[in-house]
Amino acid sequence: MAKILIKNAAIINEGRKYKGGILINDEIIEKIYEGPLADNVNDATVIDAGDKILIPGIIDDHVHFREPGLTHKADIATESRAAVAGGVTSYMDMPNTIPHTVTQELLIEKFAIAEKCSQANYSFYIGASDTNLNELLKTNPREVCGIKVFLGSSTGDMVVNNNTLRDIFSESHMMIAAHCEDEEIIMNNLRKYRAKYKDDIDIKYHPLIRSMEACYKSSSLAVDLALKYNARLHILHISTEKELGLFDASVPAAAKRITSEVNIHHLWFDDDDYEKSGTRIKCNPAIKTARDKEALFKGLLDGKIDLIGTDHAPHTLDEKNSSYFKAPSGIPMIQHSLAAMLEFYHRGRITLEDIVNKMCHAPADIFSIDRRGYIREGYYADLVLVDLNHEWKVTPENILYKCKWSPLENITFHSAVSHTFVNGCLVYNEGRITDAACGKKLVFNR
Repeated sequence: MAKILIKNAAIINEGRKYKGGILINDEIIEKIYEGPLADNVNDATVIDAGDKILIPGIIDDHVHFREPGLTHKADIATESRAAVAGGVTSYMDMPNTIPHTVTQELLIEKFAIAEKCSQANYSFYIGASDTNLNELLKTNPREVCGIKVFLGSSTGDMVVNNNTLRDIFSESHMMIAAHCEDEEIIMNNLRKYRAKYKDDIDIKYHPLIRSMEACYKSSSLAVDLALKYNARLHILHISTEKELGLFDASVPAAAKRITSEVNIHHLWFDDDDYEKSGTRIKCNPAIKTARDKEALFKGLLDGKIDLIGTDHAPHTLDEKNSSYFKAPSGIPMIQHSLAAMLEFYHRGRITLEDIVNKMCHAPADIFSIDRRGYIREGYYADLVLVDLNHEWKVTPENILYKCKWSPLENITFHSAVSHTFVNGCLVYNEGRITDAACGKKLVFNR
């Protein structure tokens, strides 16, 4: 079994920052040291952190790696490589692939693909449809992160009707992860703008078509159903100030039955950015106003929003550089999520401890992930070393997404991941990625 000793690190974990080291033995954190180490551990490969920060691996609860069926945009191998380069050691992938992941057999096929090629740990949502309730009820909560429910169309055709929603919320004991936008409001808005502008709708109207009202009405419905049936609900990509009133900040995330996620792009961009970035930042739910953006950041800090995800959703540049109706919604983000949040740290907006809480601890707690998300003895060695004083610019040459572009191109970041460990395996080392597929299936303590 391989031993690795990381020493002279500034460890950020469970609300504390302290100088120390970590002994990794095979897949597991065997020993945590506080203070400087006078001697090395026998038979251990030593990595001197040189005062870099050491954090648990990021857990991203919301990605679209596009496999199977859409692999011209992305696949599990390419996007998991981008993930570990950005410090993400575990991800949960969505079901709107081709075919939609709506059966146990299709879930098994996705797990088999990941087992062969994923650099990061993985789980997959099973998608809800109007005809697969029995398949949903067969799902093993120990092995599958949750049920994905679309309450409004995004990509593909997976919107479920109200009768199906009632059945899912009342009968399933799984985590229900919901995309909340009201379809009727969106279609009415679309008819209004199409009547005025025909097919030449400007991207700046996207947040008015997929409006605050559409988000709030749908999120309210999901919350009402969860309260009525005591269901375990997780609302994805909150994008408006008004929705924050639906959530409780008085209890810790681990104790909640209703939790929420915010995405990096809803914290980074606002509707003024459509003029510069155009359809590159078209996503569902839409990026909205500067006021919404600031409210979301405040909600993240005060506990109404529980965790940070990416909704990493690659499309090719040719697809994105199209007219409003032809350009698909979705933004690639997983390689740059930690760097973006650390940029907010450099600006004095958020502490390192809060970043680790919202990107590592909270996802592990909310999804009850077995022995991940924390730096603890006996936990899997999913760890990330970060240089807080490494300036670099996002360029097509250093983007690892299969689509080879990012809405953050030409942004200069001031922190960089130097090392990423997945299950004790050094998968990313100063720009180099191992060829070994070190990721494992996530297990959930449910």
